[in-house]
Amino acid sequence: MRNMMAFGLGLLALAACARVPDDTGVGFGPYDATAQARAARATAPQPQSAPAAPSAGSTADIAAVAGGAIAAAEARPAATPGAAAISDEQNFDAVSARESIESDAERRQRMIEQRVEIAPTALPARTGNAGPNIIEYAVTTTHPVGQQVYSRNTLFSGNRHERNCRSYRSDNLAQEAFLAAGGPERDRQALDPDGDGYACGWDPSVFRNAAQAARDQ
Repeated sequence: MRNMMAFGLGLLALAACARVPDDTGVGFGPYDATAQARAARATAPQPQSAPAAPSAGSTADIAAVAGGAIAAAEARPAATPGAAAISDEQNFDAVSARESIESDAERRQRMIEQRVEIAPTALPARTGNAGPNIIEYAVTTTHPVGQQVYSRNTLFSGNRHERNCRSYRSDNLAQEAFLAAGGPERDRQALDPDGDGYACGWDPSVFRNAAQAARDQ
């Protein structure tokens, strides 16, 4: 008897905890109300979906952008007198509408008459202690790179040469430091181990060619 009572109490507890089903769905309310709700949803206006945008780089996209740019240009107000405008010198139709062969020749003649030629003058003399002049050194030497002219002690210069050359930002600066430290006769920093008088691969032919081109003019 006690077991039956316990079983009954358990059923009552489960019934109290069970969720009451929602009677608003299909099958839980009156059939007429459900049918009316369905009919109302079917006749309600549906939202219109926006047309798909053209993919990037498609012909439609390019045409739309070009059309917008043309429309904006046509709607832009005309430039006021005196306002800065974009030059149309590269537009053949625009130039040919206002210029002729004769007017172009006259304009060229006016430009020639207004041209001012400045005669070259000698470079100013260097004043003060400006350090070695690598350009003057380049044009006063004639032997090529790699030809030994000065004696060198290369016993311990291998690693020192590479390390010391890396400390300069350019070969021109290395050559200036080399000449300032007693070069080309002396090479205390092992910048010129082959004894050609040019430090860290410095090439004087660049300055020699420039000087020769200036003389040929």
